[in-house]
Amino acid sequence: MRFLAVIIFAIAVIAAAFHFAKPLPGTNFDESFLPKASTVHYVAAGHDASVAGLFWIKGLTELGESYLTGKENAYLGHVAELSTSLDSLFYTPYYFVGGVTPIDAPDTSDFSVLRRASRVYPEKWRLSLYYALRLARGPYPNKSEAANVMRKYFDSPDTTIPDHIRTIYRSFELDSMQTETALETILNDVMQPRFKKFRKSFYTKITKLLGYKLFGEDLEKNEDYQKIKMLVDGMADGKIHPAIVYRELLAMKKIQDEKIAEEAKKATDISEPVTGNENATDSTATE
Repeated sequence: MRFLAVIIFAIAVIAAAFHFAKPLPGTNFDESFLPKASTVHYVAAGHDASVAGLFWIKGLTELGESYLTGKENAYLGHVAELSTSLDSLFYTPYYFVGGVTPIDAPDTSDFSVLRRASRVYPEKWRLSLYYALRLARGPYPNKSEAANVMRKYFDSPDTTIPDHIRTIYRSFELDSMQTETALETILNDVMQPRFKKFRKSFYTKITKLLGYKLFGEDLEKNEDYQKIKMLVDGMADGKIHPAIVYRELLAMKKIQDEKIAEEAKKATDISEPVTGNENATDSTATE
């Protein structure tokens, strides 16, 4: 009976805090104040998991209301942070926040939640993937750290992990390198026995690295892709020297469309006559 009274008192305090708290200052969002996890831990009197669930339900309720009213809800990550700080084994907030947060969202309140998820549930590769994608494509890209998060899954005994997830850490690493260094790294990987069964993925990585935007069936039909495939297979089978393959592939590097447009604009500006000067010359001659 004594413990029941403590639980009822804790719930009453939390409910009162939500009801009487003012909106967070300096924002346009009508969101209730969120107390610190250390404060809630003291009030919860040992019932952290139950209180964490109450906060999470409150957060989901407000998220649902935002969908109905059209108001933006920017504090789901903060609610998840509070809930998982109280109960680090509370799986639902990790999975939900990782699934609904756009990978390029400017708000980074979910980072600490996903970081905790990757640490607490290392066997759940999807949670780590959510975090790695946010690191790599978020407002402050950190592809090296994203690679570190996903590297442990390459040799994982978990048979549910797809091959492209096992090697995705390498993609993050390559994206952080210059073209020449990344190409050399890929060719070195092709020759390593541990990457032997992933050879097909190297064709796509090289195609993307060299600037070719091809997907799906377009790859097999593209002559450049077939040439890349032929060179990589030839090197892997010992028929073409690696130095020749490296040189040939680097020569295939495609200049980005933006650079082409910029160079064309510069050339046009140089070739066009300056009308103002011509008029000045003509008027001088007339006088």
